[in-house]
Amino acid sequence: MTVLPLVFTSGWASGINAYAVVLLLGIFGATGLTDEVPASLQRPDVLIVAGVLFLCEAVADKIPYVDSLWDTLHTVIRPVAGAVVGALLAGQSGSLPDLAAGAVGGSTALASHFVKAGTRMAVNTSPEPFTNIALSTAEDLGVAGIVTFAMFNPQAAAIIAAVLLAAGLAMIFFLWSRIRRYRRRRAQRREEKRMAAELRQTSGAPPPH
Repeated sequence: MTVLPLVFTSGWASGINAYAVVLLLGIFGATGLTDEVPASLQRPDVLIVAGVLFLCEAVADKIPYVDSLWDTLHTVIRPVAGAVVGALLAGQSGSLPDLAAGAVGGSTALASHFVKAGTRMAVNTSPEPFTNIALSTAEDLGVAGIVTFAMFNPQAAAIIAAVLLAAGLAMIFFLWSRIRRYRRRRAQRREEKRMAAELRQTSGAPPPH
Protein backbone atom coordinates (compact mmCIF):
# COMPACT_ATOMS: atom_id res chain seq x y z
CA MET A 1 0.00 0.00 0.00
CA THR A 2 3.02 2.34 0.04
CA VAL A 3 2.27 3.67 -3.44
CA LEU A 4 -1.33 4.61 -2.57
CA PRO A 5 -0.54 8.24 -1.53
CA LEU A 6 1.24 8.84 -4.84
CA VAL A 7 -1.64 7.25 -6.76
CA PHE A 8 -4.15 9.48 -4.95
CA THR A 9 -2.09 12.63 -5.54
CA SER A 10 -1.49 11.84 -9.21
CA GLY A 11 -5.20 11.16 -9.62
CA TRP A 12 -6.14 14.51 -8.08
CA ALA A 13 -3.61 16.27 -10.32
CA SER A 14 -4.76 14.36 -13.42
CA GLY A 15 -8.28 15.69 -12.95
CA ILE A 16 -6.86 19.20 -13.28
CA ASN A 17 -4.14 18.72 -15.90
CA ALA A 18 -3.49 15.12 -16.94
CA TYR A 19 -0.85 16.08 -19.51
CA ALA A 20 1.21 17.92 -16.90
CA VAL A 21 1.11 14.86 -14.63
CA VAL A 22 2.32 12.50 -17.37
CA LEU A 23 5.00 14.97 -18.43
CA LEU A 24 6.28 15.59 -14.90
CA LEU A 25 6.28 11.94 -13.87
CA GLY A 26 8.04 10.99 -17.09
CA ILE A 27 10.72 13.62 -16.57
CA PHE A 28 11.22 12.63 -12.94
CA GLY A 29 11.64 9.01 -13.93
CA ALA A 30 13.89 9.71 -16.92
CA THR A 31 16.21 11.90 -14.85
CA GLY A 32 16.48 9.30 -12.10
CA LEU A 33 14.77 11.43 -9.48
CA THR A 34 12.53 8.51 -8.53
CA ASP A 35 12.25 4.78 -9.20
CA GLU A 36 8.46 4.82 -8.80
CA VAL A 37 7.76 5.88 -12.40
CA PRO A 38 7.33 3.04 -14.92
CA ALA A 39 9.39 3.00 -18.10
CA SER A 40 6.29 3.46 -20.27
CA LEU A 41 5.88 7.01 -18.96
CA GLN A 42 9.53 7.81 -19.60
CA ARG A 43 9.48 7.06 -23.32
CA PRO A 44 10.53 10.03 -25.50
CA ASP A 45 7.41 9.78 -27.68
CA VAL A 46 5.15 9.85 -24.60
CA LEU A 47 6.99 12.88 -23.23
CA ILE A 48 6.78 14.72 -26.57
CA VAL A 49 3.05 14.09 -26.99
CA ALA A 50 2.37 15.03 -23.36
CA GLY A 51 4.42 18.20 -23.77
CA VAL A 52 2.58 19.28 -26.93
CA LEU A 53 -0.84 18.59 -25.40
CA PHE A 54 0.20 20.39 -22.22
CA LEU A 55 1.02 23.50 -24.28
CA CYS A 56 -2.36 23.23 -26.04
CA GLU A 57 -4.12 23.02 -22.69
CA ALA A 58 -2.06 25.91 -21.31
CA VAL A 59 -3.51 28.13 -24.06
CA ALA A 60 -7.09 26.79 -24.21
CA ASP A 61 -7.42 26.81 -20.43
CA LYS A 62 -6.94 30.59 -20.25
CA ILE A 63 -9.60 31.64 -22.77
CA PRO A 64 -13.15 32.24 -21.46
CA TYR A 65 -15.69 29.65 -22.69
CA VAL A 66 -12.97 27.81 -24.61
CA ASP A 67 -11.76 26.49 -21.25
CA SER A 68 -15.20 25.06 -20.48
CA LEU A 69 -15.37 23.44 -23.92
CA TRP A 70 -11.92 21.96 -23.30
CA ASP A 71 -13.10 20.65 -19.93
CA THR A 72 -16.13 19.04 -21.57
CA LEU A 73 -13.91 17.26 -24.07
CA HIS A 74 -11.71 15.99 -21.22
CA THR A 75 -14.51 14.66 -19.02
CA VAL A 76 -13.48 11.14 -20.03
CA ILE A 77 -9.80 11.77 -20.80
CA ARG A 78 -8.77 13.03 -17.37
CA PRO A 79 -10.34 10.23 -15.28
CA VAL A 80 -8.99 7.62 -17.70
CA ALA A 81 -5.54 9.21 -17.49
CA GLY A 82 -5.74 9.18 -13.69
CA ALA A 83 -6.72 5.50 -13.72
CA VAL A 84 -3.97 4.52 -16.17
CA VAL A 85 -1.27 6.46 -14.32
CA GLY A 86 -2.42 4.96 -11.02
CA ALA A 87 -2.35 1.43 -12.42
CA LEU A 88 1.10 1.96 -13.93
CA LEU A 89 2.47 3.32 -10.67
CA ALA A 90 1.04 0.34 -8.79
CA GLY A 91 2.46 -2.08 -11.33
CA GLN A 92 5.88 -0.51 -10.98
CA SER A 93 5.75 -0.63 -7.19
CA GLY A 94 4.05 -3.97 -6.76
CA SER A 95 2.64 -2.83 -3.41
CA LEU A 96 -0.95 -2.31 -4.59
CA PRO A 97 -3.13 -4.24 -7.10
CA ASP A 98 -3.33 -2.48 -10.47
CA LEU A 99 -7.14 -2.57 -10.52
CA ALA A 100 -7.43 -0.98 -7.07
CA ALA A 101 -4.90 1.71 -7.97
CA GLY A 102 -6.73 2.43 -11.21
CA ALA A 103 -10.01 2.81 -9.33
CA VAL A 104 -8.44 5.22 -6.82
CA GLY A 105 -6.66 7.27 -9.48
CA GLY A 106 -9.66 7.40 -11.82
CA SER A 107 -12.25 8.30 -9.19
CA THR A 108 -10.02 10.97 -7.66
CA ALA A 109 -9.35 12.43 -11.10
CA LEU A 110 -13.08 12.49 -11.86
CA ALA A 111 -13.79 14.35 -8.61
CA SER A 112 -11.07 16.96 -9.17
CA HIS A 113 -12.13 17.34 -12.82
CA PHE A 114 -15.67 18.08 -11.60
CA VAL A 115 -14.27 20.78 -9.33
CA LYS A 116 -12.17 22.29 -12.11
CA ALA A 117 -14.97 22.27 -14.70
CA GLY A 118 -17.52 23.63 -12.22
CA THR A 119 -15.20 26.42 -11.14
CA ARG A 120 -14.66 27.46 -14.75
CA MET A 121 -18.39 27.54 -15.41
CA ALA A 122 -18.78 29.87 -12.44
CA VAL A 123 -15.86 32.06 -13.55
CA ASN A 124 -17.25 32.28 -17.09
CA THR A 125 -20.36 34.04 -15.81
CA SER A 126 -18.07 37.07 -16.08
CA PRO A 127 -16.68 37.59 -19.63
CA GLU A 128 -13.35 39.18 -18.63
CA PRO A 129 -10.33 36.89 -19.25
CA PHE A 130 -8.12 37.90 -16.31
CA THR A 131 -9.75 35.58 -13.80
CA ASN A 132 -9.41 32.66 -16.22
CA ILE A 133 -5.73 33.39 -16.77
CA ALA A 134 -5.02 33.73 -13.05
CA LEU A 135 -6.96 30.58 -12.17
CA SER A 136 -5.34 28.52 -14.93
CA THR A 137 -1.87 29.66 -13.91
CA ALA A 138 -2.57 28.82 -10.27
CA GLU A 139 -3.82 25.36 -11.27
CA ASP A 140 -0.72 24.66 -13.36
CA LEU A 141 1.60 25.78 -10.58
CA GLY A 142 -0.40 23.82 -8.02
CA VAL A 143 -0.22 20.61 -10.05
CA ALA A 144 3.51 21.04 -10.62
CA GLY A 145 4.13 21.79 -6.94
CA ILE A 146 2.03 18.93 -5.54
CA VAL A 147 3.36 16.31 -7.96
CA THR A 148 6.94 17.39 -7.29
CA PHE A 149 6.36 17.38 -3.54
CA ALA A 150 4.82 13.90 -3.83
CA MET A 151 8.12 12.58 -5.16
CA PHE A 152 9.79 13.43 -1.85
CA ASN A 153 6.93 13.17 0.65
CA PRO A 154 3.97 11.27 -0.86
CA GLN A 155 2.01 11.03 2.41
CA ALA A 156 2.05 14.78 3.07
CA ALA A 157 1.29 15.51 -0.59
CA ALA A 158 -1.72 13.16 -0.48
CA ILE A 159 -3.05 14.96 2.61
CA ILE A 160 -2.72 18.32 0.86
CA ALA A 161 -4.44 16.95 -2.25
CA ALA A 162 -7.27 15.54 -0.12
CA VAL A 163 -7.77 18.89 1.63
CA LEU A 164 -7.78 20.75 -1.70
CA LEU A 165 -10.24 18.27 -3.17
CA ALA A 166 -12.61 18.57 -0.19
CA ALA A 167 -12.36 22.37 -0.26
CA GLY A 168 -13.00 22.40 -4.01
CA LEU A 169 -16.10 20.22 -3.71
CA ALA A 170 -17.43 22.46 -0.93
CA MET A 171 -16.79 25.55 -3.08
CA ILE A 172 -18.63 24.03 -6.04
CA PHE A 173 -21.62 23.43 -3.78
CA PHE A 174 -21.76 27.14 -2.94
CA LEU A 175 -21.08 28.25 -6.54
CA TRP A 176 -23.76 26.07 -8.04
CA SER A 177 -26.18 28.99 -8.49
CA ARG A 178 -23.64 30.81 -10.66
CA ILE A 179 -23.01 27.66 -12.64
CA ARG A 180 -26.73 27.28 -13.31
CA ARG A 181 -26.91 30.90 -14.53
CA TYR A 182 -24.00 30.23 -16.85
CA ARG A 183 -25.72 27.18 -18.33
CA ARG A 184 -28.98 29.12 -18.78
CA ARG A 185 -27.11 31.91 -20.59
CA ARG A 186 -25.47 29.41 -22.94
CA ALA A 187 -28.83 27.78 -23.68
CA GLN A 188 -30.39 31.21 -24.28
CA ARG A 189 -27.63 32.22 -26.71
CA ARG A 190 -28.03 28.97 -28.65
CA GLU A 191 -31.78 29.52 -28.83
CA GLU A 192 -31.33 33.12 -30.03
CA LYS A 193 -28.93 31.97 -32.75
CA ARG A 194 -31.35 29.27 -33.85
CA MET A 195 -34.28 31.71 -34.01
CA ALA A 196 -32.17 34.25 -35.93
CA ALA A 197 -31.20 31.58 -38.45
CA GLU A 198 -34.84 30.54 -38.89
CA LEU A 199 -35.87 34.18 -39.34
CA ARG A 200 -33.25 34.70 -42.05
CA GLN A 201 -34.41 31.59 -43.86
CA THR A 202 -38.04 32.75 -43.69
CA SER A 203 -37.27 36.28 -44.88
CA GLY A 204 -34.75 35.18 -47.47
CA ALA A 205 -32.09 37.54 -46.06
CA PRO A 206 -28.43 36.56 -46.58
CA PRO A 207 -26.53 35.32 -43.50
CA PRO A 208 -24.37 37.93 -41.68
CA HIS A 209 -20.65 38.05 -42.54
